[in-house]
Amino acid sequence: MSSDIVLSISGVNRTYQDDRGNTVEALRDINLSVRRGEFVSFIGPSGCGKTTLLRLIAGLDAPESGSVTLDGKEITSPDPKHGYVVQQGGLFPWLTVEQNIAFGLKARHIFGENRAQVAHYISLIGLRGFEKAFPHQISGGMAQRVAIARALINKPEALLLDEPMGALDSFTRADIQDKLLELRRENDATMLLVTHDVDEAIYLSDRIVVMTPRPGKISDLLDVKLPHPRHRGGPEFLSIRRNILEKLNLASAQPQPEYTI
Repeated sequence: MSSDIVLSISGVNRTYQDDRGNTVEALRDINLSVRRGEFVSFIGPSGCGKTTLLRLIAGLDAPESGSVTLDGKEITSPDPKHGYVVQQGGLFPWLTVEQNIAFGLKARHIFGENRAQVAHYISLIGLRGFEKAFPHQISGGMAQRVAIARALINKPEALLLDEPMGALDSFTRADIQDKLLELRRENDATMLLVTHDVDEAIYLSDRIVVMTPRPGKISDLLDVKLPHPRHRGGPEFLSIRRNILEKLNLASAQPQPEYTI
């Protein structure tokens, strides 16, 4: 992994008005640097500003103060350089799988020279044979894989993932986690993930950002130095899990039993 910084968040603060006209402080003094090719997860209680922070990085929102830069350039608007995948995928229902994946290439008028990449990504995400299927004809897990491929085919400097597996069953979720790691190796991609799932964060990440309840601040930044592939039931994995739960004040929560079939 290269040590150069691709994303820099410096002194970011964000407030907004709620439906009752009250001022809500979402983020306070966020500072973070992300290295090129790194996988970073953000974890914390609901409402702590994780998604707000990801939207700032995506250029879908702007901070009151501070700056967010990608490759040294301040982010002020959405851009293919920061691909964004949300929980429901956001596929265009009137387009097929291959058309959804090709959408960004066509919008940027570079589809002709990259046509072969569409078939490559369809194969990479395991959906060969579903090229002509529409979103309503495939499962939720398949749709999320299409959404991830649609973002990655544009070769973004950072892929932003806002709980893309949150609505999926555990088996599909595990499959997409492995697929993300495969896609990361293929693209040497920088990935930032918002998740409520501690195990997911440990399984995927190089570093985990632990955030406080609102106003969201970074309370801890944890390195995950386990080699891949990672075993969710291994002692080192469980030790990191316990550490994070303690930091989230959830240490008393009993882990779910694991079964080997």
